[in-house]
Amino acid sequence: METALNHNVIGQDPKILDILHSIDRIAESDCSVLLTGETGVGKEVFAEHIHHKSNRHNNSLVKVGLSTLSPQLIESELFGHEKGSFTGSVDDKKGLFELSDNGTIFLDDIDDFPYELQSKLLRVLENKEIKRIGGRKTIPLNIRLITSSKINLHEMVSQQKFRSDLFFRINVFPIVIPNLRERPDDIPILVEFFLNYYEPNKKIEVSGAAMEALVNYNWPGNVRELKNVIQRIALFVNGKIKLENLPEEITGSPSIENIFKKCSRCFIDKKMNFEQAMSCVESNLLEHALKTAEGNRTVAARMLGLSLSTFRDKLRKYNLDNHNLSF
Repeated sequence: METALNHNVIGQDPKILDILHSIDRIAESDCSVLLTGETGVGKEVFAEHIHHKSNRHNNSLVKVGLSTLSPQLIESELFGHEKGSFTGSVDDKKGLFELSDNGTIFLDDIDDFPYELQSKLLRVLENKEIKRIGGRKTIPLNIRLITSSKINLHEMVSQQKFRSDLFFRINVFPIVIPNLRERPDDIPILVEFFLNYYEPNKKIEVSGAAMEALVNYNWPGNVRELKNVIQRIALFVNGKIKLENLPEEITGSPSIENIFKKCSRCFIDKKMNFEQAMSCVESNLLEHALKTAEGNRTVAARMLGLSLSTFRDKLRKYNLDNHNLSF
């Protein structure tokens, strides 16, 4: 069976191999690529793979995490600014577009790009030039654009939260990356890869029962979650990974059972009524999901089968809307 193991794009699933074959056909062109997939599927790794296969591989690949930047910072970071253009701009600054000239720029989480700046991004793509904030001259650009989205941009366009003209410009070659749960045959080779990557000097095997549990787990955090789990386990295991070495959520979530047991004691000991007991269960489930997802709210919401907006509403309801929750 053919296996892909190029620049950390790892898989033998036909869907992954089809994607890689498609990338081979378009890598040397300059067409814009839109990568769509759930959080943790490896969109950045695919962007790296496209850049490496392209004619621009000897030049820069600039990665921009849009979800981590405020709207005010996004404009300055991408387009740069001239000295004195706003308070605090004591020097000229090149933007990330300029720094990626003759190379590739990867805009991760384009669905978080502010609507009010989308027309400016569109002009960059259409005119192949930028103007710094406060600047008068235009600066020509020669870049290849790769974007990614964790949600279907078609829906954002229909809701008028994303410009249709910008969508058509970035969606020249769309790639949908499958979830890890849709390609369970890739899990064993991913496990082997991460074990060798994090502990190359250890010879660690995985028992049949442990591997079966890993393959059967739903992986709401996708490859990123698998990578974190294997890294954590490999630090403490010598010889063989057994079922008891795996996190509880993978082996059957007895921690969920403990939540219900604890809440039943609350019901009896604190003489809660039905509504109070249900609130106790719900708040504990929210905290458990956040802990399991390592604070990633998108992943935690998916684990509970909730939309992200509903999940956030429930966090606020129970005063859990705090990035500094201790687990």
